[in-house]
Amino acid sequence: MRATFPALYDDHVDLAWRVLARLGVAAPDLEDAVQDVFIVAHRRLAQFRGDSKLSTWVTGIAVRVAHDYRRRDARKPAEPLEPHEAALEDRGVAPDDAVSRAQAGDLLATLLARLEPSQREVFVLAELEQLSAPEIAELMGTPVNTVYSRLRLARERFNEGAAALRGEP
Repeated sequence: MRATFPALYDDHVDLAWRVLARLGVAAPDLEDAVQDVFIVAHRRLAQFRGDSKLSTWVTGIAVRVAHDYRRRDARKPAEPLEPHEAALEDRGVAPDDAVSRAQAGDLLATLLARLEPSQREVFVLAELEQLSAPEIAELMGTPVNTVYSRLRLARERFNEGAAALRGEP
């Protein structure tokens, strides 16, 4: 059964938004970037062969769109990440929990911004989106051992950054 575009969009818009934000697309550009992801997906949906999951396919498109936006904005200063509006609609969250989540999101954004772009992509896809190294290698067109190497370096740098923010040596 072929996926319809409305179903594809509904099922994967939050994923695309999250991946784009975590890969460094500036907050003011996130809506446009998400739209770009789904323009590409709409154009290429008929060509989707089912060799991977739709979520992996959409993630790959989002990675390429994020790369394009980061390259375009390389001369502009980075802006803080903003959460997706859907994340703000959780009405059952206590104010203290909402503040804690916002602070954790800011901390994550700070730590991710310290990673090199190739390490950041691998870290986000592996640690936050739970893709396997072979899936990441296929998405990025990179040997799987390179993915493992970048992930190891990204984890080290992420942990060093977290330790520094906690005031540890």
